[in-house]
Amino acid sequence: MDTSNRYGAFKKNKMILKIVKYPEPVLQQPGEPVTEFNGELKKLVADMFETMYASQGIGLAAPQVAVSKRVTVIDLSLGKDPAQKLVLINPEVILREGKQYEEEGCLSFPEIREKISRAAKVSIRAQNEKGKWFEMDGEELLSRAFQHEIDHLDGMLFIFRMSALKRDLVLRKIRKLQREGTW
Repeated sequence: MDTSNRYGAFKKNKMILKIVKYPEPVLQQPGEPVTEFNGELKKLVADMFETMYASQGIGLAAPQVAVSKRVTVIDLSLGKDPAQKLVLINPEVILREGKQYEEEGCLSFPEIREKISRAAKVSIRAQNEKGKWFEMDGEELLSRAFQHEIDHLDGMLFIFRMSALKRDLVLRKIRKLQREGTW
């Protein structure tokens, strides 16, 4: 597959991938489960971290870089603490507790931020880069990141968790930016 148009800057054999914006169809399709844990997957994960850091994000799902796979990376430290780097492959939320209502943004919706209701605490089950299953809990911001990124892998976008009125206002704003050629 020719990927030359999806890749941007190069840094230490890592590439910054192009983040696709809504309404790109890949964003609303469930990602395919990962079945091969190989060098290609490791390269994708490394490139996703590089892309996420370059965009100053805390999470990035493979569909956001036009790869329809159930892979996501999260780092709440923005690259400052390597111990906080998380790779979730084929993740699922297995337990939700409580509620939080906080502002969220998304790299596929630049400049758009809205308050979204999420579970305050979640437990997830996922595989690592080698295919080994693990479970992990997240609270507050980590819980929100888990839920946001797993939603991406399910084809669910954060705008569809907004009230109908707020979603309509956001979609109008996007259409206006598209007409102006800035989206």
